[in-house]
Amino acid sequence: MEYIDSELTSFKDSHKTQFLAGQFDELTRKLADAETMLAEDPSLGELVAEEISTLEAQRSLLYLEMQRILESAQVEDEKPYGVILEVRAGAGGDEAGLFAEELAQMYITYATNNGWLCSTENESRSSSGGYKEATFEILHPQAYDDLRYETGVHRVQRIPVTEKAGRIHTSTASVAILPMRRKPTIEISPSDIVMEFSRSGGAGGQNVNKVETAVRLVHTPSGLEVRSQSERSQLKNREKAMSILTAKLEAMHAEEEAKSHASERKNQIGTGDRSEKIRTYNFPQNRITDHRIKVSWHAIEGTLGGNLTPVVTALKEVAAGEPVVAPG
Repeated sequence: MEYIDSELTSFKDSHKTQFLAGQFDELTRKLADAETMLAEDPSLGELVAEEISTLEAQRSLLYLEMQRILESAQVEDEKPYGVILEVRAGAGGDEAGLFAEELAQMYITYATNNGWLCSTENESRSSSGGYKEATFEILHPQAYDDLRYETGVHRVQRIPVTEKAGRIHTSTASVAILPMRRKPTIEISPSDIVMEFSRSGGAGGQNVNKVETAVRLVHTPSGLEVRSQSERSQLKNREKAMSILTAKLEAMHAEEEAKSHASERKNQIGTGDRSEKIRTYNFPQNRITDHRIKVSWHAIEGTLGGNLTPVVTALKEVAAGEPVVAPG
């Protein structure tokens, strides 16, 4: 069996395979001793040849096992362990901000009902009390699989509370689901980042108001900026802000790649572009329609209340190339 030097180096460098790499080196040493013994005393041929065969077999098994361990670790590193959820009010004034908050609460409730960990990283409210924009962290390996197709523009049609003439208004809010990975797929140069600190806003005790724990990062080449203030320490907020920035840059790159290869993709549910209109929530008709898969549901209050499972299931089925049976 052929052994690749670069892989052997990787085995020694990884804490997951260091012990086995040591055993591999020990077998290599024993194998060299046996070959030397055979060269010096050919009369031991059959006995030593059997030992050499055994040592080679043990070495091959170790090598294959270390390959398996590192390949498995790489898959685990590339698989999202959670997501960043971003919501932003679009067209529609105060009503858009209220709708943006409803969407955020829909996802947070869905996540909480599934037992996933959620935290608010940053929120900016409008004068009406709704969201101008907000960022959340949802931690669970299943989160990206379930929510990945929620990225895009969501539209609501309803009569606002403040509408005296009973007219139906149309408002929008955008959603972005950004996967978080243990091993980023891109590298960010420290020289490209501007970092600022400030006092955190909102509830959280005296420490939140008196100490500059909130962190704002600006990635100068792209103009992207993120803010994190959920933690009480500046260091933890800086780490979270960096994770959010990395997720945003990876998503931006993925969007560009998806657009450039859109014609080659099969079973695609859009491009993952946050400017794509994907769903309408029509309150007068109690109907939610996903425009990508041409399926509607008639439980608008329940869905916005966090019962997103029928929608998630349908989108997964389409992505997998399976037929979707429209709800009755």
